[in-house]
This record gives sequence, structure tokens and C-alpha cells, in this order.
Amino acid sequence: MTAPPRCRLCAAAMHRTLIDLGSTPLANAFVTQAQADAGLDRAWPLHVRVCDACLLVQADAAVPPEAIFSDYAYFSSTSASWVEHARRYAGDMIRRFGLTRASLVLEVASNDGYLLQHFAAAGMAVLGVEPAANIAAVARARGIPTEELFFGRQTARALAGRGVQADLIAANNVLAHVPDLLGFVAGFAKVLAPQGVATFEFPHLLRLLQGVQFDTIYHEHFSYLSLLVAEKLLAAAGLRAFDAEQLTTHGGSLRLFVCHRAASHAEQPGLAVVRALEHAGGLHRPATYDGFAPRVAAVQRGLQDFLAARRAAGRRVAAYGAAAKGNTLLNTSGIGPDQIAFVADASPAKQGRLLPGSHIPVVPPETLLRGGADDVVILPWNLASEVTGELAALRRTGTQFWVAVPELAAV
Repeated sequence: MTAPPRCRLCAAAMHRTLIDLGSTPLANAFVTQAQADAGLDRAWPLHVRVCDACLLVQADAAVPPEAIFSDYAYFSSTSASWVEHARRYAGDMIRRFGLTRASLVLEVASNDGYLLQHFAAAGMAVLGVEPAANIAAVARARGIPTEELFFGRQTARALAGRGVQADLIAANNVLAHVPDLLGFVAGFAKVLAPQGVATFEFPHLLRLLQGVQFDTIYHEHFSYLSLLVAEKLLAAAGLRAFDAEQLTTHGGSLRLFVCHRAASHAEQPGLAVVRALEHAGGLHRPATYDGFAPRVAAVQRGLQDFLAARRAAGRRVAAYGAAAKGNTLLNTSGIGPDQIAFVADASPAKQGRLLPGSHIPVVPPETLLRGGADDVVILPWNLASEVTGELAALRRTGTQFWVAVPELAAV
């Protein structure tokens, strides 16, 4: 009998399954037609478990990070709402913590400079850390100094040895992407100034469970985080959270404000609010995590039935947004080009390729705007308002818009 996997936070044996989604390709591994024809679209197991000891929800470590992040198809700047989110963040942090031109702002997983550009425009020194070579090159081209490396204890020690002590460290939607959680967070303690602040944003596990957001599960996400678990993780690195904000991004996220254990930042009421919500949601009880799989199956059936009915009615269905979450939804629901003709996406890096697994072609938004679709399924449902605004001309000609999560619904 195969031994159960060990928790990547506390090393306990894990016997509880949240969801087993079978084998799927990497959610951002878009392929050419030639690669698809050659069968180069490799699938990996996607099994998410719950640690009964520390309650970290985590995927089995099936894929090495280098296979995912060294060349990456997601550019943050393609989402106008996300760039605006970053602009507001910069202004809020400058005001709240009194950042000046003498301050250093570091971002871990800095992508294409979408966030640091706002601090640079305010005259501050900035430094990005980004492992994807193609994306780091874009950031440097726009004038954002960027170190091309995976962040962790060792790389942080090297940065600190060069004098890097950041007044603010931003880590947006990266904590879930890290297999070595303890080593990663320990790195923040090495490059954070004694009274500095680090902010971590991540999709909130509570919202994932409540909203059946199983499509946010893919190989890039090694962990699915709650405040309950994050506080244990931070404590192990000599850090503590002193405030928490609930955000609407990515279907419901948390932003934690973190400092050294001995720093003077006083605990704010936001922490108690989130702790109470998680307790009311039962995140402290292992049994709470049971029963997720049938709810996922209901979402998948809803999409399958909708597409079958639309096809029977002679309607042509397309999708918008070649998002990673959409690839999980499509692949685990058995959806392909026969059901969805194409997916439109604004990223040139994705256009002209096929979605991994489903092999649905990716086209520019102009293709969709020229017509040819009676119905459009918005795969990044968290951006539905932004997308329908951009495609308002289609609605005026009778095109209908839909999301599939947490249930099939018109938008």
C-alpha cells in the first residue's frame, strides 16, 4: 500500500480528500496545433487533500515549480481591473505607512511590473523578484529592476547580503504557488526592515468552499489558504499578522498585513473579524471539508447540460478569457471544441494557441466582436462585470453572457 502524502506545513500524514480532479494538463501550458497533434499536452494528477493536524488544504506535489513558472503565459497587465487594483494598493500603502522617496518597495512574484510601476512613478526605489524569464524581461523593458529567481530562504539571504531591507514587501497571489511554504515565508523575515510591512494577498479558502470555486484548483496552486493556517505559518518564521482585509478579487481574497514578531504594529480589528468568519464557517473542524466533491459534480453537470441544450437549439457558443480557472473547469467537465467553438482573450501570448487539454482555439477579442457566437461563457467569472462592459456591443446584437460557477447563470 502506498504511504499517504505528508503535509508540507506540519509533516503529518494526510488521509482526508477535499477533491480529486483526476489528471489535467498544466492550466497555463497553452499548446500549438502541432504540439497537440504530437500528443505533447501532458496531464498530471490533481488531488487536493486536507491535513487533519494543521488544516492546511494542499495539492499533492505532482509537478516541480520549474516546469510551471520558468516560462509563463499570464501577464498581469492584460487585466485593466487588476492594474487598477494595484494602483489603489500603491496609494493606500504610501498613505497608511508613510512611505517616502527614501523607501524601498519589493514585490515577490512581480510579474510584468504591473504593481511596482505605481511606486516607481511616485519616486520610490523598487525591486521585483520574478522567476519567469519571459515576464521578467518585459518588466525590465518597462524600467522595473527585476531579479530573475525563485524567492525563498536562500535567495532572500543573498539579497539581504547585498543590503536589501524593504520597507514594504508585496506578495500578491503567490503564497499558494509555493511548495516550500516554510522556506518561502522565512525569506520575508530576512529582507523586511525591522519596522517594515509585508502584505500577502491570496484567495480565501472560506470563499472557495462557500462558492464551489473548484476551478481555482490547478497545479500552480499548491495550497489553499485560510487565516487560521496562515497565522501558524507566519509564526514559524518569526512573523505575525497585525491586520486583515477582505477583498473581492479572485472571487474573495484576504490581504494580510504582516510584520516581525517584535515590531510595534498594533493588532487591528480586521483580524478578529476574519477569525470569527472562519470559525463560523467551521474551518477549524476537519469534517467541514467533506462533501465538496458532490457540489463540484453539480457545477460540472450544469455546464454540460447547458452546452448540450444550446447545441441542440442550433446556437453557437464561445467563451471569453483563456484563464487558468477556465481550463480546470473545461478539462474536468469534459468540454472541447465541439461544445465551445473558441475562446477570446486579450493576451497576445495566448492567441493563436490552443487551450491545454481541451484544445479549444484562442483568438483575439476582435474575432468575437465580429460575431459568430450566440452565447458567451465568461470563464474568469470574477471579471464578469469588466468583460460584459468591454463586450457591450455584442449584447446589443442579442448575444447572451453566462458564468458557470458557482452555478450556471446569465450575467
